Amino acid sequence: MRIDIDSCEEILITITRNKTRSLLTAFGVFWGIFMLVTLIGGGQGMQEEMNSQFEGFATNSAFLVSQRTGEAYKGFRKGRLWMLEISDIERLRKGVEELDVITPSISYWGRTAIHEDKKYDANVQGLYPDYGKIEHQEMTYGRFINDVDIQESRKVCVIGKRVYESLFRSGQNPCGEYIRVDGIYYQVIGMCSSEGNINIQGQASEAITLPYSTMQQAYNLGNRMHVLCFTVKPGVKVTDIQEKVERIVKAAHYISPNDKQATMMLNAEAMFSMIDNLMTGIRILIWMVGLGTLFAGAIGVSNIMMVTVRERTTEIGIRRAIGARPWDILQQILSESMVLTTIAGMAGISFAVLVLQVLEAAANDPGNITTHYQVSFGLAIGTCALLIALGVLAGLAPAYRAMAIKPIEAIRDE
Repeated sequence: MRIDIDSCEEILITITRNKTRSLLTAFGVFWGIFMLVTLIGGGQGMQEEMNSQFEGFATNSAFLVSQRTGEAYKGFRKGRLWMLEISDIERLRKGVEELDVITPSISYWGRTAIHEDKKYDANVQGLYPDYGKIEHQEMTYGRFINDVDIQESRKVCVIGKRVYESLFRSGQNPCGEYIRVDGIYYQVIGMCSSEGNINIQGQASEAITLPYSTMQQAYNLGNRMHVLCFTVKPGVKVTDIQEKVERIVKAAHYISPNDKQATMMLNAEAMFSMIDNLMTGIRILIWMVGLGTLFAGAIGVSNIMMVTVRERTTEIGIRRAIGARPWDILQQILSESMVLTTIAGMAGISFAVLVLQVLEAAANDPGNITTHYQVSFGLAIGTCALLIALGVLAGLAPAYRAMAIKPIEAIRDE
């Protein structure tokens, strides 16, 4: 396609001949591309925000909690309170081969932690080192609980981010310091900065983690545990073995196999799958709305170009009469359509990027961008290519209409 100064001047004159009509037509394309880019960026930011709620959790994990029984069974009354036990772990290891990691967890809320003259109400939890395979522990200082801590029942602890911020100075290494919880002093061996918002036993940032054996002795818990945490092996779904796990546990504690109230299973895998399906649906809806709006704008451009060709019937006829080839007419109409579409589209992309930048700045703390709303450079290039293609498609019908005009018919029309 030949581009020279005369062609550019002619395109500009044609577009500005009716400024209001051109502006309204361009706005349709502008709004369509603005909607598409903004929705894609907003959907991406929303997905990152939702994923952050599950940050650090194994996608194939589940958590089993005991509740009051809902049925009488083998001489035990309805409403009986029972507790999971450490021995349940060995039962499940032998009875359910599909399980990978199995680890217990115990916790108490509302415990006051004291360091020097500072206090903080935290939740205290007892864990095994294997729990790190279920919920990732991002350590800023020190280390997490290890096997030696468990074997020797050491009085050590790992503190969460908010506990650290409340009890220690910013930038201070808390490792080696002592904090007092319920009258017992524990030496801090690490600070965990994980902030996942899945609230299984309280948020990780507000927790003080002790070795499981230490917490057993400190709170006289014996063989009991509050939550049984586990993951499944690759290729296995939690839903496939959920009934088997519950059946084994219920049989060991004399609970009716049909009692749905006695146990509560939190299936993190199902939650992740639900989020993935939701985001897939949202992405499809975004593309449908954005592309639909964009194509509506392109149809508007095509209609206006049709009107323009009709108004320029005489001009086109004279051009044909003095020797203009059909290709020259086709090229001129397509150029006008592409220029109008591209200018409006690029303005829409620029405005969308500006809006997404403001949204990203508002959603994140200054200097700490965790949720990204901006679209990728590749997507921007792809959108530009789509604009050019739409410009060509929008101009095809008017261009062929112009090519079909014969000089004698144009003069007769005048």
